Amino acid sequence: MSYAVSVKNLHVSYYGNEAVRNVSFTIEKKNLVGIIGPNGAGKSTLLKSLLGLIPKDKGEVQLLGKNIQEVRKQIAYVPQRSNIDWDFPITVIDTVLLGTYPALGLLRRPRKKEKEWAYECLKKVGMESFSKRQIGELSGGQQQRVFIARALAQKAEMFFLDEPFVGIDVTSEEMIVTLLKELRDKGKTVLVVHHDLSKATSYFNELILINKELVGCGAVEEIFRPELMTKAYKSQFPMFQEIGVSV
Repeated sequence: MSYAVSVKNLHVSYYGNEAVRNVSFTIEKKNLVGIIGPNGAGKSTLLKSLLGLIPKDKGEVQLLGKNIQEVRKQIAYVPQRSNIDWDFPITVIDTVLLGTYPALGLLRRPRKKEKEWAYECLKKVGMESFSKRQIGELSGGQQQRVFIARALAQKAEMFFLDEPFVGIDVTSEEMIVTLLKELRDKGKTVLVVHHDLSKATSYFNELILINKELVGCGAVEEIFRPELMTKAYKSQFPMFQEIGVSV
């Protein structure tokens, strides 16, 4: 079987400190997967290492059965908002147009059909009336919608999102979740770094639970269980009681 994601014995370090240790798992295609775990667990590190954005110490990662270099055009990435320069002088529509570039190649510029497609992607996230705005003029939720639109414009097979719901309004969050579920239902694979456990069971159908080491990977009902959650989050028992997880 060609998995959407296949990871074997992955180790990743920052400045000599091991952030991800001996992680192995597989994800089948057509899944919406949440990557969860406590602060400092290595969630974003794991996501970035899968994409080849940070080096790994050792281990093997394959996406769609191939190395990342072979399938990069089929992968869309939405980084954390805190990692984006919102003062950069680019408009909303031009930001979304960037999503069409991987298919164009280095020497071609977007034509009418690419511009029309970018506008359609803006419509999907309800941001078409903001197309001429500079991205820094938008609210947090609006900014995130624009970057979701950029990912949609890429027509990718896989979507990776790093904490997409941090600092955004409820309406934007609900719209984004609906879009991600639609992508999954259309056969795409979506991985999302997520921190709000109260919504994990309704947002995702599979979970990767990590605390530097892999605690569990599988269907939500298999992973979101007291024994696994307390193993990952250790002494944070009050949090589980608040979200209805009996410990």
